[in-house]
Amino acid sequence: MQKIKKGDEVIVIAGRDKGRRGVVLTVLVKENKLLVEGINTVKKHVKANPNAGDRGGIIIKTLPIHRSNVMLYDQASGKGRRVWIKTMNDGKSVRCFTSTNEVVDV
Repeated sequence: MQKIKKGDEVIVIAGRDKGRRGVVLTVLVKENKLLVEGINTVKKHVKANPNAGDRGGIIIKTLPIHRSNVMLYDQASGKGRRVWIKTMNDGKSVRCFTSTNEVVDV
């Protein structure tokens, strides 16, 4: 089980977007990176390609961010919190915040 999943709200703890929040769009497991909505965006100059029907110009692109630079956002406290994996009595695994032992997966 992964500590951060698609659809989770995370807060950036390091880098130029430090303090900003966003929703995880994609988890890239092999690279240990995440695509987070509105985080780590860059402007890319694209050359026109008339054969493919592409217009040239400047596009805004979201790049992956390393998973060590984000924390799961806790709505109750308004801060980023660490997460651990807890195994329940029935053998099911759930994510819990380390500070409050509150279950993340509901």
